[in-house]
Amino acid sequence: MFANRVLSGMRPTGRLHLGHYHGVLKNWLKLQHEHECLFFVADWHALTTHYDTPQDIEQHVWDMVVDWLAAGVDPSQATLFVQSRVIEHAELHLLLSMMTPLGWLERVPTYKDQQEKLSDKDLSTYGFLGYPLLQSADILIYRANLVPVGEDQVPHIEFTREICRRFNHLYGREPGFEEKALAAIKKLGSKKAKLYQEMRTAYQEQGEESALESAQAILNDAQNLSLGDRERLFGYLEGGGRMILAEPEALLTEASKMPGLDGQKMSKSYNNTIALREDLDSVAKKIRTMPTDPARVRRTDPGNPAKCPVWQFHQVYSDDGVKEWVVKGCTSAGIGCIECKQPVIDAVQRELTPIHDRARQYEESPDLVRNIIADGCEKAQELARETMRDVREAMGLAFN
Repeated sequence: MFANRVLSGMRPTGRLHLGHYHGVLKNWLKLQHEHECLFFVADWHALTTHYDTPQDIEQHVWDMVVDWLAAGVDPSQATLFVQSRVIEHAELHLLLSMMTPLGWLERVPTYKDQQEKLSDKDLSTYGFLGYPLLQSADILIYRANLVPVGEDQVPHIEFTREICRRFNHLYGREPGFEEKALAAIKKLGSKKAKLYQEMRTAYQEQGEESALESAQAILNDAQNLSLGDRERLFGYLEGGGRMILAEPEALLTEASKMPGLDGQKMSKSYNNTIALREDLDSVAKKIRTMPTDPARVRRTDPGNPAKCPVWQFHQVYSDDGVKEWVVKGCTSAGIGCIECKQPVIDAVQRELTPIHDRARQYEESPDLVRNIIADGCEKAQELARETMRDVREAMGLAFN
């Protein structure tokens, strides 16, 4: 059983390209073998900026999920689900909004950045202002402790941590907390329960940090505890109330080094992408017609790889030997641009071939994809319901 729970989501923007693969999906493929992972389609988030074009969302959802599966995301290793199918996200978002200071939302760095970037859209909406809180609800509803993000998203995780601390401070004193904690200790088994109590005393009476760490390790290893009991015992250990929601940590991921066909960042808005399920002949044609160093007007003109978008592809796909051949051949005009592009074409096609092979079974069996998502939604909802039971109880909403 994994000690860590990872949560990550993507907005449905349709078919994915190599930028998504190198920036997000390759990391997911690694994480799914190391931690308990939940990967979700953030369809409500898509509406925060594209509320006026909802007709595109459904097709974009299924296209994206097929690309995840084709890339190698394994539904037997990770839980895949759609945000809007787990209604508890919305309930937690609503309840968190009752205690979230308005100023906290307005100071999230991406709030003004996105408004400036998407100046063609009217983003003076309640949904857009509140989307960082919806993100927090997405994370906190699963008590995920690791969230893979790029550096630009770290403020969102810090915001989530602040929301979590505020919630636990306001509502962490549940009725009968001590009795519930003592009942949970018994579930550890007599040996571990005795050790936990000794470590708790050593920490609370002598302030021994090593005792705190040992007791936390006991709780992390205890597989028969529910998440509710686990959080209860973490709180009891430190002398506070129960930590109803768990603080997540940012799991920093490297920015994608995948350039677009024109040397800019690969993005649909720049029309410079190679899609994961793009026909291999189309891939070859796109790379063959990529711009190169403008100084190489004729085959006999020497060039500078640093000024050529194709060189950026070599940085991603080629080994040192090929890169050496490119530098030598380009700067001496010993090779032409078409020759230089061929190893890139071969490498990209090699990378895409198994993705195409996996995609075929899902394209031919849309019911298989829908069943994977239905199963994932069920698993996610089970976890979300457990959290919401505790949240409702803490907020005085558990009456019948």
